[in-house]
Amino acid sequence: MDILLYVVALGVVAFFTGKFIKHKSLYPFMPFKYDFRKRRDTFLKTMELMEQINAKVIIETGTSREGLKGAKSNGAATIVFGKWAKEHGAVLHSVDINSESIANSSAEVERQGLQDTVTLHHSDSLDFLKDFAQPVDMLYLDSYDYSSHDVEIQRKSQEHHLEEFKRIADQLHENTIVLIDDCDLPNGGKGKLVIAYMLEHGWKIVMESYQVLLVRNNFALDKAV
Repeated sequence: MDILLYVVALGVVAFFTGKFIKHKSLYPFMPFKYDFRKRRDTFLKTMELMEQINAKVIIETGTSREGLKGAKSNGAATIVFGKWAKEHGAVLHSVDINSESIANSSAEVERQGLQDTVTLHHSDSLDFLKDFAQPVDMLYLDSYDYSSHDVEIQRKSQEHHLEEFKRIADQLHENTIVLIDDCDLPNGGKGKLVIAYMLEHGWKIVMESYQVLLVRNNFALDKAV
């Protein structure tokens, strides 16, 4: 009986140890309970670079429709970068064509007390980016939901993200940071076309995992990557 209890206890410890190892929080920036998993490291590096350049204007395409509840599934970037913006005197513009996503994101923005820092725009991102007239310090591309199996949706999503970049390109300065979500997916993910384009036009990859983080070739990184 004692042996059985020991084995069960060992199994429980192993289970929770595995869960703890996989859990990737942004603590103390965000409460420990939120698991950002495959985006945690790129989020951290992006915020490090934003602090380095003293970022003041952030744009996100595709708002966080689940708020912090979606930390593991979609990254909850509106709240993450909105909180960073609030703490650093910056502003975040998040644009989404889906009215329900805007409504859900708006509710979470208010719950987190970010309504004076985060502005949500109900618009096609291409129209919004074309008319945006301010210099952009950080651009986060995460619109047009991708598909793991539908090749036509994959193509449209990739073309959309490339066009987003082209629409805002004139507002990207020498120290602008670009983060692209959902890249480690079948057929290159959302970033396939836009990353290839950027690499041909004076940009380099800083981090490449589920997300891809890029800066211009002459961007001075404080630390080796």
